[in-house]
Amino acid sequence: MPLGAVFLDLGNTLLRERTSRAELYAEEGARAGLSIDAAAMSVSMQRAHAELPREVAGSFRYSDAWFRAFQRRIFVDELGLDPARFEPLSARLFRRFEQADTFVLYPGARELLAALRARGLVLGLVSNWSEGLPRLLASLELSTAFDFVLGSAAERLEKPERGLFELALRRAGVPRERCLHAGDQLELDARGALAAGIAAVLVDHEGKLGDEARATCPVVSSLPALQDLILSRAA
Repeated sequence: MPLGAVFLDLGNTLLRERTSRAELYAEEGARAGLSIDAAAMSVSMQRAHAELPREVAGSFRYSDAWFRAFQRRIFVDELGLDPARFEPLSARLFRRFEQADTFVLYPGARELLAALRARGLVLGLVSNWSEGLPRLLASLELSTAFDFVLGSAAERLEKPERGLFELALRRAGVPRERCLHAGDQLELDARGALAAGIAAVLVDHEGKLGDEARATCPVVSSLPALQDLILSRAA
């Protein structure tokens, strides 16, 4: 049965951070007078992410309020930043992650989106992302590249939950047997989609996925290869 819709992940599938998130956080910490390198910051960030619940005072993970709690946990509670300096630091971080130059599109990203649109496929972006997703897409000039955009913070659902994939199916209006989801993570993207009855493909830009991933679904190493695979299955 030919494909009628494609759902795409964003981070580490269509784009990556130009500078790692830990480096960006460490840079902003240095601007505020803290001394911490990217490696130590990465540990602090992982710890804060693990400790914070999915909802903080009713705010879903990756919402602006959740991220402020995340940042406060790192900079104020753990690193001892003067609370009076926190709000300007937080505001700078929010701005940076909505700017196009913070990210790099992988080779073939724009060509992939154009080719799938030209073939008449319904295109959805399905991503675990912050409330700043629409603003980031606008800065990347990708606002009109998708028929719909589902960000976890806005929808209060996140991959690999079936509910987010079911919402994508409703927005696409295409039977699940004719849909495919492409992302970079085995659990969130591949197994999440497959559990909802949607075909899956993993994009392994850095060659890190192993035999378990390859036994689960097809794996491609680039966006041009993903484009070829999708078009071969399209009507």
